[in-house]
Amino acid sequence: MSEVKVRNIRLFIAYDGTNYLGFQVQPKGPTIQGLLQEVLRQVLGHKVKVRSAGRTDAGVHALYQVAHFLTTSDKPLEVIFRALNGLLPKDISVWQIEEVDFKFHPQRDALWKTYVYYIYNYPVRNPLLRLYSWWVPEKLNITAMEECLPEIIGEKDFASFRKSGTDIKTTVRRVLDAKFYWSPHQKHLLAFEITGEGFMRYMVRNLVGALVEVGRGRLTVEDFRNILLARDRKVAPPPAPPQGLCLKYIEYKEVEVFDRYPPYKIEL
Repeated sequence: MSEVKVRNIRLFIAYDGTNYLGFQVQPKGPTIQGLLQEVLRQVLGHKVKVRSAGRTDAGVHALYQVAHFLTTSDKPLEVIFRALNGLLPKDISVWQIEEVDFKFHPQRDALWKTYVYYIYNYPVRNPLLRLYSWWVPEKLNITAMEECLPEIIGEKDFASFRKSGTDIKTTVRRVLDAKFYWSPHQKHLLAFEITGEGFMRYMVRNLVGALVEVGRGRLTVEDFRNILLARDRKVAPPPAPPQGLCLKYIEYKEVEVFDRYPPYKIEL
């Protein structure tokens, strides 16, 4: 009797989070993880547990979510890849699939993550961007917003920008880079891009919420600095809405890859 082989399969996933309660399975309502697990059960013939690099919240998007699962199925990666994309809804795409070493874990092996947040800064809203950006009609002082960025780069205590009511061991995080730039593809679309070794829930949205208040002139750069130093969520402005946020990229430690499909990187 032959020994059953267990495989560690890594998925690279993109999704429009508009119609979902986030990545992680919830008691009620559709989630990315829930749909992936159900479709994989159909494809592989057994239940699987999909674990991701991190959960995105309701309404948040991803171009580069990474997850993995274990399977005893011997189906080729190409078959799993095509079946997944054939059965998943049109707002979720698996753009690459790999069989990797058992040492790989999507959360523990992540070196850093990059998020981008889009702000549509124009007096008239753009209905085609309403699901993928935050419409801010007031003219923003981008220079003042940029002056705040050195305050958040490095290892800092971001307790003022945590999600209210969350219980976590530490609110200290290391931000490697943060910048603003205008989208080359869409006029008036301002992008805030931030790269760090890890983020708390709502951390990026809370930062954007405060930065926009600086841009509106309701807070000064000194106010922003004092909010960070206060380490108190109650003194910070409300978070930016979820639809402007997208998980853009995750950098990983090297891992042995036994097989990959498609055998090239898809550009998103």
